[in-house]
Amino acid sequence: MVTHGQRTGRTPDDPDEPERLRRQRDTEPIPRTRGDGPGYGEDAAYSRGASYSDGTAYSEGADYGESGRGSYLPPEFSEDELAGLRVDAAGMPIGPRRVLPLEDEPSSLVARYLFPTERYRGEWKRHWIHLTTPLLIGTVATFALGYLSGFLARQDVNGLTTAAVILWFAVMGWVTWQIGDWYFDRFILTNKRVMVVNGIVTRKVGMMPLLRVTDMKYEQSPLGRLLNYGTFVLESAGQDQALREVKHLPNPNELYLRVVEEMYEPQAVEARLGKAEESPAEDGA
Repeated sequence: MVTHGQRTGRTPDDPDEPERLRRQRDTEPIPRTRGDGPGYGEDAAYSRGASYSDGTAYSEGADYGESGRGSYLPPEFSEDELAGLRVDAAGMPIGPRRVLPLEDEPSSLVARYLFPTERYRGEWKRHWIHLTTPLLIGTVATFALGYLSGFLARQDVNGLTTAAVILWFAVMGWVTWQIGDWYFDRFILTNKRVMVVNGIVTRKVGMMPLLRVTDMKYEQSPLGRLLNYGTFVLESAGQDQALREVKHLPNPNELYLRVVEEMYEPQAVEARLGKAEESPAEDGA
């Protein structure tokens, strides 16, 4: 006959037997039934094998542990993608085609024609292609009259040689005058009008209010597209004006956009220029 002590492996008179049985009963899992709600038994989500067991979810092998630190990589952008996001101090996008940098203040040649309440936007000299004709004439005259002077000198015709030299000086004087006229010739833009100022001795000033401009366009020949210059055509109420056609202006596309923006988005221009004026002050602070 097998006694209870033999089945359990302990003797019946073991004094620790009641205490051991009580601990075993207290630690037994409670069986889960249908109506008991969420169970915490052996199959429960919070058992020893769950993520909230002795080894927490933030262990070394978890997603946020040592092995997961290098899983996030910052985004990479190419130079072409960043090129469209870069702007200058005035808030204008930086690109390969831009209007040449302008002075903040008008030159002394232009300032005398501006009244105090209008805002200066820029001034432009005509493209160097405007000097092609006088420079070509000066070059041809130099070679032709030089050859003629040498030929007449060999023929001992001193009077004609002197005349050829005087003629050369006259041609070069005219070329110099044309270069000076090109230098003083300016196309001017303000927040109220466009102007053209030219002439050395006899000064000519033409202007057109922006509010009166009914149509504006620019034209570029194949050579103009190659060298980046064009001709501006402005119309006002269908009448011929002094500024109807302005030839050989540089960067015509950028200049066209600048004039159009001044005509239709003056608040945007003021905001951009205001931002540009605040930037140096902040840098100095």
